[in-house]
Amino acid sequence: MTTIHDRLRGSITPIVTPFTDSNQVDHETLARLINWQIDEGSHGISVTGTTGEPSSLTLEEREAVFRTAVSTAGGRVPVLVGTGSNNLEETLHLTHTAQLLGADGALVIVPYYNRPSQEGLYQHFVTVARSTTLPLVIYNIPGRTASNIEPETVQRICRTAENVIGIKESNRDFEQVTQVLHLMGRSFLVYSGIEALCYPMLALGGAGHISATANILPRQVADLYNLTAQGRWDEARDLHYYLYPLNSALFWETNPGPLKAALGMMGKIRPHLRLPLTSISDEHFQKLQTVLASYGVLPSQGGIS
Repeated sequence: MTTIHDRLRGSITPIVTPFTDSNQVDHETLARLINWQIDEGSHGISVTGTTGEPSSLTLEEREAVFRTAVSTAGGRVPVLVGTGSNNLEETLHLTHTAQLLGADGALVIVPYYNRPSQEGLYQHFVTVARSTTLPLVIYNIPGRTASNIEPETVQRICRTAENVIGIKESNRDFEQVTQVLHLMGRSFLVYSGIEALCYPMLALGGAGHISATANILPRQVADLYNLTAQGRWDEARDLHYYLYPLNSALFWETNPGPLKAALGMMGKIRPHLRLPLTSISDEHFQKLQTVLASYGVLPSQGGIS
């Protein structure tokens, strides 16, 4: 029997949240993006993580995105929804909603801005875990949150809350990743949240990746996992270096600015952002267009219909 541990492996694409010209969430385009990801072989999807601009969405909008994601996926792939914030009550509310809507798991970010102690992080995650039966994945992204959850704290949380099944490490410290896997065991689901480190994370025993690049090249990013799962490490390494220029280009400015610009060039979305995020510079736009052309993803004539 396939378990959630088995299903939540591979390339889980963090989908952007598209907006209409009137600055509303564009659910029609969101559904189209999700269907394309599934058709291209992504192993799962995630919404309202960093790439999905959750801090720019109201609670009601986040819930509506959950609903669209779950209904569109229709059980074909697992749906991991971002329910965390720096406010515990909001996190509890969104996690409860995710469970009611039928999400497969919740991605819960380390609370940002507050800069909690390790004890505070322990109590926060245990409180969220005890409020739900959903599998939870901790989201550790120190560059955004100004807090790093330590491996010993992860271990302590999991000893108390069995439904915490993994962690997304947007963390360049591979010694910490090794410590997490050493303390938790190799069955613990550790995902790379840094695009250029997806391949080495798999080599350490990672469960997969949640990579913004999969929005552009879903099949190739999924194949990075598929090849390693088949033991074809040399081919996976070649793919790692093939993806590297795009991985770098998508972070020339704050994510998801370059990514939305790229998807706009591809005709997949209207590349709108909500303030305080703004469109990327003209210089980066031109350079990004050149990078995308090298991957053959630009249509002969652009524009979303």
